[in-house]
Amino acid sequence: MLGVLAFSFTVPFTRVAVGGLSPLFIGSGRAVIAAALAIPALAITRQRFPTGVQWIRLAVVAGGIVIGFPLLTSFALTTAPASHGAVVIALLPAATAVMAVIRGKERPPISFWVLAAVGSIVAIGFAALQGGGLAHLTSSDLLLFAAVLAASIGYAEGGLLARELGAWQTVSWALAIASPLMLGLTITALAQQPPSGTPIEWAAFTYLAVVSMFLGFFAWYRGLAIGPMAQVSQVQLTQPVLSILWAAFLLHEQLTWATILGGTAVVLCAGVAVRLRLAGPAPAPR
Repeated sequence: MLGVLAFSFTVPFTRVAVGGLSPLFIGSGRAVIAAALAIPALAITRQRFPTGVQWIRLAVVAGGIVIGFPLLTSFALTTAPASHGAVVIALLPAATAVMAVIRGKERPPISFWVLAAVGSIVAIGFAALQGGGLAHLTSSDLLLFAAVLAASIGYAEGGLLARELGAWQTVSWALAIASPLMLGLTITALAQQPPSGTPIEWAAFTYLAVVSMFLGFFAWYRGLAIGPMAQVSQVQLTQPVLSILWAAFLLHEQLTWATILGGTAVVLCAGVAVRLRLAGPAPAPR
């Protein structure tokens, strides 16, 4: 929940930042700043280097959470309102559960899948009421769908690596791997469009870099590592609820009773789904 709380500000703060900063700068620059924090942390604490296979897996994590999700959401939210962004991002818990089953070979009970499906439907339904629905598929929606896929892969692989390397170490190594590419993209963004944001827009960007891109993963990957990932990931069903609340309070987007009631339903679904993890995964067939 601490990780979800940290990430719940990502969509509205990205929407704030793109008001004066280019999406390429936001998506890449936040990773550069996070890497500037992560690399010294790895050096000071003298973390052991990952093994050969772990480097490849870290590259997968970097592609999902350092490169894919930040860049795709930054470009999508140049046109889509924050509340609308939560419509598609509400699919992320279910996508992460699927990736956890595929990659981690987890076998959650059937009741989990039923509740996860109900929670996803409720999350998308209530978010659609707030965001105007998905009657017309736009380029922003396609970018957000791609962002969900990228993040789900990065979450599942990162959760597995966190069991081997540690939670903060996993995101730190991923940031280190992606830093040369993201630095190059940041320089390109600066050359194309020098940033001219307001103090509020820079503050939002700072949050995206320090918390959404770095500190939030300390808690999130730790929770996924404890697992089972398929069940624990359903805590993220509360993220679209929180994101829309922040969009209402910070961006003055409309908040209705339907949203409040729908949000309550999503939280209940998430709580029961996570509770099912106590039953443990079903034994593998012999």
